[in-house]
Amino acid sequence: MGTLVGHVAPGFGFLLIGLWHLFNHIKLHYQHPNSYTSPPWFPTAKIRYLELFLIMVGSCISIAMELFIGPQKHQPFDVDGTIPSNHLHNFEHSSISMAFLVYGAFSIVLDHLGSKAKYGLTQLLAAIAFGQQLMMFHLHSADHVGIEGQYHLLLQIVILVSLTTTLMGIGLPKSFLVSFVRSASILFQGIWLILMGYMLWTPALIPKGCILHLDNGHEVVNCSDTEALHRAKSLVNIEFSWLVVGMMIFAMSFYLFLARVYREKVEYWSLGREEGREDDEDLESQKKSNLEFVHMGKTYAMDIER
Repeated sequence: MGTLVGHVAPGFGFLLIGLWHLFNHIKLHYQHPNSYTSPPWFPTAKIRYLELFLIMVGSCISIAMELFIGPQKHQPFDVDGTIPSNHLHNFEHSSISMAFLVYGAFSIVLDHLGSKAKYGLTQLLAAIAFGQQLMMFHLHSADHVGIEGQYHLLLQIVILVSLTTTLMGIGLPKSFLVSFVRSASILFQGIWLILMGYMLWTPALIPKGCILHLDNGHEVVNCSDTEALHRAKSLVNIEFSWLVVGMMIFAMSFYLFLARVYREKVEYWSLGREEGREDDEDLESQKKSNLEFVHMGKTYAMDIER
């Protein structure tokens, strides 16, 4: 992180996972409203663990970028083997990725074992990963007191929602609302990270009175005076508020769209079953009529013989 790509790339990953979960939870709930149970992840038809593989690969790439590819010496340590101050944030960011890597790996192991506790343990692993993410952003070594700090403060609110709903999901596995909010918050995280990357590291998008410059080897945004800083923070708050409204509109519209799609499929399936029952009933009634006709024919023949 600390760059445009460092925010946009993980943001895109969160966006994909959040959208994938939102889609599947709505679909699963509409197909099985009475027996709905929220799974912690969703398998695909061809590759069962595709979602978890993507999380693990993305985490490994993030760790490599932070610790080996990003640093000028391609390693994060000083000559005496200690961690220099300018690389502390690299270890912090890679620690977040390590937590999600552990979540993905043990989710596969738990699924293979088929333990009865695998659902709760998988949700617990996800909650720990979100908790790690929240802690690292809250106790970040970088001095996030300006406009970048405002972006990270609002990001922590969204992460807290993801953490809370994941913990709630352990005790409320049949709650669609908990899963819906959790998926939307993960999607929101992705969008906010992408927006943060472009707004903080695109010179044309820097607020008036603020500039992008190098500080201890990293590009940061500084404002010329207190008034410019307050204005910039207010603009960030407005962006977040507008994004909340946009997310509400998208989530509800997405739900209504999928509800319409799967309602028609359910109605078609039900209609097919009813037609099948009607055909069976017609066939049964026809058989009964034939049997009655045969029985009447035999009775009539016996009467003639008499």
